[in-house]
Amino acid sequence: MNYLKAEVENTYAETFEGLYCRVIVTAENHEILLEAAEHSTATPSIVVGRTEGGVEEWLNSANTPDGRQGAVLQFWSGIDEKKPIEESVDRFEAELSIRIRQDILVKPFTALFDASIQAIGELDMMDRVGHCGDGYEWEELRHGRNVIIVPLMVPDFVIERRLGYAKGIMGANFWYMCTTKESVITAGKKALDAINAVRGVIAPFGVCSAGSKPETKYPSIGPTTNHPYCPSLKARLKKESAVPDGVTYIPEVVINGVSLEAVMEAMKLGIEAIRTVQGVHLISAGNYGGILGKEKIWLRDLL
Repeated sequence: MNYLKAEVENTYAETFEGLYCRVIVTAENHEILLEAAEHSTATPSIVVGRTEGGVEEWLNSANTPDGRQGAVLQFWSGIDEKKPIEESVDRFEAELSIRIRQDILVKPFTALFDASIQAIGELDMMDRVGHCGDGYEWEELRHGRNVIIVPLMVPDFVIERRLGYAKGIMGANFWYMCTTKESVITAGKKALDAINAVRGVIAPFGVCSAGSKPETKYPSIGPTTNHPYCPSLKARLKKESAVPDGVTYIPEVVINGVSLEAVMEAMKLGIEAIRTVQGVHLISAGNYGGILGKEKIWLRDLL
């Protein structure tokens, strides 16, 4: 059965510039690789000043530096435009190092390599990761790369000493307003499958149930719920509610990417993939009057 295409609202998503690091993690088998990739990218945290990430692509052994199966991961950090860029870079390096130490280094037989694209600088992994070897770490040339060997009880963790970083596009998003639980799940899978086919992008939240707004009554906990778009508040808010009649779920998909072109392509394919899913009523996007993002991506222009 063919369904009518869901309407795309005449609105836009805001995006902003961020720092990202693109790496390849490899492992001895798929189970270890999956744990390392998913654990290290599991918590989308930019909105509270931390680092977030996602899996861009899974690789076979022919496409990794050490000939093992691997994954391309992206890690992202915000830029504080009120301070010198060096401060944002240093914060990014510190946060990224925590992710690597706690979620990748501790997995048996893992390694991590640079996969940067048009890097504007480098992060030196010796101080905050290499020195996990407590002074017994050493450097070697392996697979044509300068790597640090960190001696561990399950020997050993290998990490390329310098990881490139660059500037990219963060915060692109779209909402799909649904009438059923089934449409939330079905459309979400279709959208993510389409987005994941675009090289250079990630969806750090997957399908997100908690769209936020810039203002909040509780600034100590960061962004809070975008209350006009909460279906359970429709009767309580009355005219303040922005939830269309019949809509009971409004999930969000957020996209970060290495370029504006890649992000726009991912948004386009993600939206097109779900417009005919039964129960998807309207496609929209989160924006904040242009106060958060420099770039506006108009949804209808994508299509």
